[in-house]
This record gives sequence, structure tokens and C-alpha cells, in this order.
Amino acid sequence: MTIPTENIGSIPRSPELLNALTSHAQGSLPDSALAELQDQAVADTIRRLEEAGCPVLTDGEQSKPSFATYPIAGSTALDPDGAIIPFADGHQRQLPALTAGPFRYQTHADTYLRAAQQHTAKPVKQAVIAPSALSLLYPANGIEGYSQADFLTDLADQAEADIRGCLDAGAHVVQLDFTEGRLSLKLDPSGGLLKQFIAVNNQVLDRFTDAERARIGVHTCPGGDMDSTHSLDVDYADLLPELFQLRAGNFYLQMASEPDPERVLSIASEHVRPDVRVFVGVIDPIDPQVETAEQVRDRVLAAARHIPVDRLGTCDDCGFSPFADDTSTSRETAFAKIAARVAGTAMAAEQLGV
Repeated sequence: MTIPTENIGSIPRSPELLNALTSHAQGSLPDSALAELQDQAVADTIRRLEEAGCPVLTDGEQSKPSFATYPIAGSTALDPDGAIIPFADGHQRQLPALTAGPFRYQTHADTYLRAAQQHTAKPVKQAVIAPSALSLLYPANGIEGYSQADFLTDLADQAEADIRGCLDAGAHVVQLDFTEGRLSLKLDPSGGLLKQFIAVNNQVLDRFTDAERARIGVHTCPGGDMDSTHSLDVDYADLLPELFQLRAGNFYLQMASEPDPERVLSIASEHVRPDVRVFVGVIDPIDPQVETAEQVRDRVLAAARHIPVDRLGTCDDCGFSPFADDTSTSRETAFAKIAARVAGTAMAAEQLGV
């Protein structure tokens, strides 16, 4: 037995891939050429994660336009002027708005998983967007002939298929990215929106067996884009009691960038169910300084004072480049941080005797 450690998701794209994405968007690079370059980027990402000692791999989201929009990329039933996500430094990300039904995924995540599996014999996890995030696509003024209730039914069906396809393809675990959870408390401090999000996600999670949910996880963070966040000022104490109502078997908690992680871990220990594993963030992707293995070790040892070691894991706080155009962190820095996480987790496990 040891302490498991997993990547969260995105790795910064190389300059060559970013240039290719720009050329493709301008129409000067064909789909086939871009797909070949993306596959090369996936292969390189997996190779470097293996070299870093990662026991579980990801594709680094090299082929995703973003962690949030991959299911709808290419859809013609979208208006670009949807929900706006403001970040602390003043920049914004904007989701599109749905203009017609029925709602259908254009791409399912198992396509990324199967492509990654071609490059390794090691376990591969797959990140998917939580259905609660996609629920924001439905416009406030509604869609004629397509009710919100009909949309949510279609969304649940599509999200289930997205997760189930990855499980059936042999994903080590399927991770739901739920960054909007903490953000919801900033938008609605009453917690009503958060409860809606929890209900939307549980409607999907309830369709899986206990054994399947043991291979499903939920990742939460205050956002991490362009070296900024959207909800770090929201108290985890307001999120965690509701978060652990999600019927998943694994929880990935941003923690390295928290000002008082021991306080948050204490709260988590009060609310976490005894049948789940908690992966604690020990790497801050926004901090340009590469953590040492010793720093990671100490963060793991602190977490072990609150979370039983047999239910403890480690991860990064969030992906390093959740949107393809985020170049705030270099590819080299990301891999150095990941290597420190793997080494520091192993050091902590040895010290804890597991």
C-alpha cells in the first residue's frame, strides 16, 4: 500500500501546438494535420509523465479546446454571448448559450481516453466536465419549443453517456471538473445555486452502481486561469458540507493555494463520508516557483493529521492550462511540479509507513 497520487488534467500546450491551433482556426491548417500534431503532443505528454514517475497518467488535455467546452465544440446551436466568468485579475471567460434543442454532445471524452491509451500500458484517468457547468448553457430567456426541463433531461443523458463511455473504455477513474461549485457561492451566497448544481450532478451520479462510483471523482478548485482565480475568496467552510453530498467515490480538493489549509482539512474531516478517498492538492499550478519534494512531503503529512492515510491521496490544485490559450505556466514548469508531487508523496508515504 502507498499513497496514490494523480494529475488533475491539463498540461500547457507546446508553442508548436499553439501555433497549429491558430493556423487551424484561420483555415490554413487542415483537420488531419492538426489531429496528427495533437496526437504527437499526447504521446509526448504521456512519455514525460511516465518519466516523472506518475502511477496514473492523463493526456494533458492536449486535444481539448478547453476543459469545459469540449462537448459542444463545433455545435451550430450556440450563441457566443452566454454566461460570463470573471476572474480576480479582471479578465473574463465566457460560455456560449444554447439556441436550440435537443442538446447533444458533439464529442465524448472517451475519444480522448482511447487515443491516450494507445501510447501507454499504464492506467489512464479521464477528466470530464460536470453536467452542472453545462447547465449554464441554457439561456435565462428560455428557448422556444425546448423547455429547461427537457434540456436538463437531455443533459443528464449526455453526461451519463460521457462518463459511462470512459468507464467502459477502461478509465482508471473519471474525474468530474466542478470548478463552478465554489464560484456558485460567490454568485449566490445563499447557497441556492450550489444546491441546484449538486442536484444536477447527483441526478447523473445516481445512475451508476456503487462499484462504478468508486471509479468516479469530483474535482473542485477556485478556478485557475492566466495565473488568476475566480473564487479563492469564497470560504471552503461554505462549500464542503454540500460538496460531500455528491455521490462520488473520490474528491480532489485544491489545498496548496489555501491560506489556512489545516483549517480546511479539519472541516473536510468532519464532513467526508467514510467510503470515499480525498486527494489533497499539494502543488499550486499558479505559483511560478516549483515546489520541492520536501515541501510536498510536509503538506502530505499535514493532511494525514486530518484524513486517514488509507483514504488519502495527493494531486495538483487544478490543471495547469484549462483553456488551450493559457500560456501563463510553461510546459517545463508543469512537469517539474508534477515530478515534485510524485517524489514528495513517496517521501511522505515512507515516513508514514505505508
